[in-house]
Amino acid sequence: MNPIVFAQHAPVEAFGRQGGELAFGMLPVTRLAAQVGGTPFYAYHRAAIRDRVAHLRLALPASVRVHYAMKANPMPALVHLLATLVDGLDVASAAEMQVALDAGVDPGDIGFAGPGKTADEIEQAVAAGVNLSLESAAQCDLALAAGERLGVEPRLAIRVNPAFELKAAGMKMGGGPRPFGVDEALVPALAARIEAAGLRLRGLHVYAGSQNLSAAALVQAQRQSLELALRLHDGLRGGIDWLNLGGGFGVPYFPAERPLDLLPIGQCLAELAERAHAAMRAPLVLELGRWLVAEAGVYVCRVLERKLSQGQVFLITDGGLHHHLAASGNFGQVIRRNYPVVIANRLDAPCDEVQTVVGPLCTPLDVLADRMPLARAQPGDLVAVFRSGAYGRSASPSAFLSHPPSREVLV
Repeated sequence: MNPIVFAQHAPVEAFGRQGGELAFGMLPVTRLAAQVGGTPFYAYHRAAIRDRVAHLRLALPASVRVHYAMKANPMPALVHLLATLVDGLDVASAAEMQVALDAGVDPGDIGFAGPGKTADEIEQAVAAGVNLSLESAAQCDLALAAGERLGVEPRLAIRVNPAFELKAAGMKMGGGPRPFGVDEALVPALAARIEAAGLRLRGLHVYAGSQNLSAAALVQAQRQSLELALRLHDGLRGGIDWLNLGGGFGVPYFPAERPLDLLPIGQCLAELAERAHAAMRAPLVLELGRWLVAEAGVYVCRVLERKLSQGQVFLITDGGLHHHLAASGNFGQVIRRNYPVVIANRLDAPCDEVQTVVGPLCTPLDVLADRMPLARAQPGDLVAVFRSGAYGRSASPSAFLSHPPSREVLV
């Protein structure tokens, strides 16, 4: 499959071409749009997801377990596919938990994290038998009470807020004051309380950050996470079943960014897995969301109008930030940068005109591509935004200004 090459962005390798069009295998995008029933829509390429997981498995030692973090993309069909490819699922709400259970995943292979679990959600998780990653003493209270009411032993783990940060992370979720996890200094007391209740601590969960393209930073964080777990493990009576090192693997969305190098990460994890097994008899778990699915997804919308304003060409489309907040630059970007974007039905045409792609919303924030060289587009043409398989539809304000929602399809 020939990659789709950009002047500044990293190549897109998950999709092909068919008759000058973006294609999913042999299915061209115009035909897919007709099959879906119109635009805008998200399409996720199942072959690309399978290839991605296989590529990861080759880079990692066989003993490291891979979990899919559903918050990246909770589409049920996609989750059902990944449930056949990975070792477990990590969820962040009772609704995600139900999708995971519906996919046939063993409850013992499901982890439930999140700083704001309600009493009802905790009771549901205890009843289901999934692993609860506690993020406070209050969550522990609720879980123990739910277990007593139900006559069920809760499967309790502790999410640790480490004292260190994941360097070069797009979003930092550990180190310093955080709403996530239990401060590492408070973990021994909470673990002792769990053991005093007659329960075995199932695992430790350390998630320091996300969207990191630096292999060196990830290796350092994984080493620090294991050292932290070994110190905490020394104070436990019963040991743990697993150590979740989180994820943080990034994808190259923006100009000048390049794919994460998995080789040093795999080499480091081979060493760490041996140490974890020798000292704790516990396997390592990687919790990956974005890295598994972002590259396999594309967001497609249609040009409604070509407009010229003071010398600048605007392509006004039927999609925008209400469907794809991240591509608009309003999901954590400090300075807005373009995702890789193409005119999906004109891949054979030269990208020789600078155009700005905007949505239909009455706000200047509704921009999908800002002054980007693209093939000259006309009304009816299709715009494709790549690397849209994670934090797309479910992470966007779909009700904003009451425009129709986007569709989703697994191809």
